[in-house]
Amino acid sequence: MRQSLEFTDTESWTRQLLMPSFSGDWPLLPVVRAEGSYLYTADKKRYLDFTSGIAVTNVGHGHPKVLAAAREQMEKFSHSAVGITLHEPLLRLSQELTEVMPAGMDMFYYGNSGAEVVEGALKLARYCTGRPGIIAFEGGFHGRTYGAASVTSVKSKYRDHYEPFVPGVYFAPFPYRYRCPLGEDDQSALEWSLSGIQTIFDRLIRPSQVAAILVEPVQGEGGYIVPPMDFLPALRKICDEHGILLILDEVQTGFGRTGEMFAAQVFNVRPDIMAVAKGIANGFPLGATAASRELMSRWLPGAHGTTFGGNPIACAAALAVLQVFREENLLENCRRMGARLFQGLRSFKEKYSFIGDVRGLGLMLAMEMVIPGKGKTPNPDAAFNVLNQCLGRGLLGYMAGLQGQVVRLIPPLCVTADQVDEALRILDESLAAVAREPHL
Repeated sequence: MRQSLEFTDTESWTRQLLMPSFSGDWPLLPVVRAEGSYLYTADKKRYLDFTSGIAVTNVGHGHPKVLAAAREQMEKFSHSAVGITLHEPLLRLSQELTEVMPAGMDMFYYGNSGAEVVEGALKLARYCTGRPGIIAFEGGFHGRTYGAASVTSVKSKYRDHYEPFVPGVYFAPFPYRYRCPLGEDDQSALEWSLSGIQTIFDRLIRPSQVAAILVEPVQGEGGYIVPPMDFLPALRKICDEHGILLILDEVQTGFGRTGEMFAAQVFNVRPDIMAVAKGIANGFPLGATAASRELMSRWLPGAHGTTFGGNPIACAAALAVLQVFREENLLENCRRMGARLFQGLRSFKEKYSFIGDVRGLGLMLAMEMVIPGKGKTPNPDAAFNVLNQCLGRGLLGYMAGLQGQVVRLIPPLCVTADQVDEALRILDESLAAVAREPHL
């Protein structure tokens, strides 16, 4: 006889029914409702959500305009395989995206996730250039499908047991100022990264055989690492010199997360191809590979495709997301609340010796934990303890970084000043509790 599921007792059920990648994650909150910046659980608790589903619910949980648009479309029809049929939300979304994306991004392939549209970007680059090589960056995360995992290097666990990967991928250092061996400043970090690319050209593959350079404008899973302002323009120059396509993976940085609609606009760089997902539809499954009409038009019929990509419900939700951005001034709120949160985190760095670095853009912020008295030795235990202390006080953050030594904070872009201050109070109490622990 089948047992009935008691949702408040999730641990045994998750281990029986879900793969370890799900059941072994943290903290497995039994959420029954979400609204704005808060999650509500089956045990009657409320949590301030500073994860946003990992940078997905950028306009807040359950935004009424997004829900209304999805509900209206659902009542019309829920699926239409693009190409066999067409639907209005798909075409309207494509037109409206051209108005907010960097100049020249005016033709689209739609998938369901970030990994899918990264795959699309890689295939497009190789198809259109006829070249095999892809240069990516150490510490980058681009997804878990084969092509996306092949260009991912943040943790070996994402690659373990899957070799051989897609060939022709080469990794250069990302300009990680805090851990740059040449010096903790912009110029040293930039030199370190660009010399790595030149080494690849000199020793491994000629630039004439490189199809694309793929990069996250701000590394996400790698630890919310913000590069020097000159980094992306320097990549643009290299690409222009050698006929290489520049791919920006804006899956996490896109749709307002950095204080502009896209990080390309923060760094004033023009990509050839972009991969966007996560915040595009506020939780409905959607992603897009974007490029210029001139480039994308060379990707001939049958070269790529999808069954579920461009789902009408997800496209309707994405249109509502763009409407919310226009009407609610979320970019300005992101910049103001990001500055408020960042200032608070910087004050903690002066107060707690195990915080080695504070960094981020907009509402994509992080603290990197180190072992006091041991230089920059990563301290994943401190990071995890801080996250647990925060959770016990009603604040949900998440880990990042090579060793899990980074606490990342990703609130919805509609977060209020009172909510930021509430989060800072909880963080201060949590950091103080961890500072009192022995053997920190």
